[in-house]
Amino acid sequence: MTSKPVPKEEGQTIVEEKVVKFNGDICIKKYLKGKFLGKGGFAKCYEFTNLDNKKVQAAKIIMKSSLTKSRAKQKLMSEIKIHRSLHHNNIVGFEHFFEDAENVYILLELCQNQSLNELLRRRKRLHELEVQCYVNQICAAVKYLHSHRVIHRDLKLGNLFLNDKMEVKIGDFGLATKLEFDGERKRTICGTPNYIAPEVLEGKQGHSYEVDIWSLGVIIYTLIIGKPPFETSDVKTTYKRIRMNAYNFPENVAISDAARDLITKILNNDPSKRPTVDEILMHDWMNHLGTIPRLLPASTLACPPSSTYIRQFLPVNGQPYKQQEREGFGQTAPVQNTNTGSMSGRRQTDPRLNS
Repeated sequence: MTSKPVPKEEGQTIVEEKVVKFNGDICIKKYLKGKFLGKGGFAKCYEFTNLDNKKVQAAKIIMKSSLTKSRAKQKLMSEIKIHRSLHHNNIVGFEHFFEDAENVYILLELCQNQSLNELLRRRKRLHELEVQCYVNQICAAVKYLHSHRVIHRDLKLGNLFLNDKMEVKIGDFGLATKLEFDGERKRTICGTPNYIAPEVLEGKQGHSYEVDIWSLGVIIYTLIIGKPPFETSDVKTTYKRIRMNAYNFPENVAISDAARDLITKILNNDPSKRPTVDEILMHDWMNHLGTIPRLLPASTLACPPSSTYIRQFLPVNGQPYKQQEREGFGQTAPVQNTNTGSMSGRRQTDPRLNS
């Protein structure tokens, strides 16, 4: 398949994809190159509209001039091979790819609500209930990846996207790798400084699935606290803090004991002692007596969820709140004690309500 960009109007470009069918016939698909979505590494991402069916997708465009080294070509083909093999609701959908004389185009599912990075930039911090909802979905995707021997190796807020339904989608498989056999260890030093696991930095023993677990711990901390645990203005200092496991929980930010416990368990410099995805899902913070919303309302893109919304997911008297309501309990609204953070009346609630 080949293509050629054709100028349309000022500021607009039509990209043509030439598809050669099995019988030798040539079919031309046309895409309108739309707004710029972001960039990373050697790629830039734009909206692409298929002019035949008006379907809007994301197009990752890699200039061939950046692929002169064989290593860069191998990495791109590895990314395509891994991503196109994955089919999960919480992973950005891979459509197909094509090329022309100048670029390689990878067509992907468009996530209209940007990434969790932009969300956190707007909101500064998220409520723990929101983080639980997102982590629940991320865990489902990571479990799927690991079951297919794929390690993402670059899980971070900028690679976690939200579609129009507010579903989380893991994207960007540029650093992903697939293990050839159980027990294989990888030794490439790669990742994003704030999220990179200590064993990747050390490189001696190699690394495996546990690096994604570490990154998940960094993600949980960052969404609740508002900044990454090891972040400094200098990359070398950040790496030093990661190696020393030097981070803390700021006193001015409310965080539940359960969340603190899970983060501490995940951010363990010994990969073998980190919890598995299943153990994370079974942890008290995720597996509490309340319920976690399957998806969050779109209003949370700009504003925190209301206390009324949050309260319906909190446990009451040792049972899930919604079950209490069905049984005729928990009808009296609790009164917040602003001095202690506890709830007066019949309801002793989750500390998440204070954040």
